[in-house]
Amino acid sequence: METERPSPRYSGIDLWSPAEILDSMIEGQFAAVAAVHAARPALERAALAIEERLRAGGRLVYAGAGTSGRLAVQDGAELMPTFSWPAERLLLLMAGGDDALLRAVEGAEDTADEAAALIYQHRIGDKDALIAVAASGTTPFTLACLREAGARGALTVGIANNPDTPLLNEADHPVCLDTGAEPIAGSTRMKAGTAQRVALTLLSSLVMIRLGRVYEGLMVDVQPSNRKLVRRSEAILGQLTGHSREHVRDALRQAKGSVKLALLLLEGQSLGEAQGALAETGGDLRAAKTLLEGRRTQKKRA
Repeated sequence: METERPSPRYSGIDLWSPAEILDSMIEGQFAAVAAVHAARPALERAALAIEERLRAGGRLVYAGAGTSGRLAVQDGAELMPTFSWPAERLLLLMAGGDDALLRAVEGAEDTADEAAALIYQHRIGDKDALIAVAASGTTPFTLACLREAGARGALTVGIANNPDTPLLNEADHPVCLDTGAEPIAGSTRMKAGTAQRVALTLLSSLVMIRLGRVYEGLMVDVQPSNRKLVRRSEAILGQLTGHSREHVRDALRQAKGSVKLALLLLEGQSLGEAQGALAETGGDLRAAKTLLEGRRTQKKRA
């Protein structure tokens, strides 16, 4: 297994100068990103398949153990404040539960029965999409999540750093991030972890962009849950509409913090029209604007 293999490249690392150690590890980080770039076609296919399930009302599920699990959970958790992804349509399955997010839980990654039980408990099925992440590609908990979810009809995406492993071979959409040997043999928090983090960010961001949760490169589905995000919401609306901060704040109050809804209000739509258009288009702002423009044109012709 490549991620476990000691590499001659790093055999004397403990004797090197601090600068040499850092240079070698930075080199490894660049190699990790290159591995993600090589997997771009697989990431694209996986994202489009996930998009299809989510458009049909399915849930997005992340599964993993150890470092891979923490990275998966982090990516999933960030979808809620960044893209207003509904909590009820997100499942984060971590071997060892919440405790394992802060400290290693002995033997958690080997609990295949627990993984299968979680898939059954949450009734994961043919509307859902599961992303399973394991550097080794063999982690029992993660592999069991993927197998059980797949058996119940869910779309499965497997992300691993070792080629020709069960997680990749059994996934509907395998994503191999071939990062090779680590500077510290077996420490997959290094190159493998970086590649996983980048791949997960790209995958989920592409899905959210495709679902209309980004407009003109701006975070129009942001949840203004703190002062920084309130200011960001105001700045987005100011940039898109040119309205004063006072008008922007008034629109946000009417829209109860929804940037998309506030934008349509600032463009002259009534609250009911704006809400209806967003509901009809699944929250896709660009599609809602096109729909409203078409209706406006029809009224003029009539």
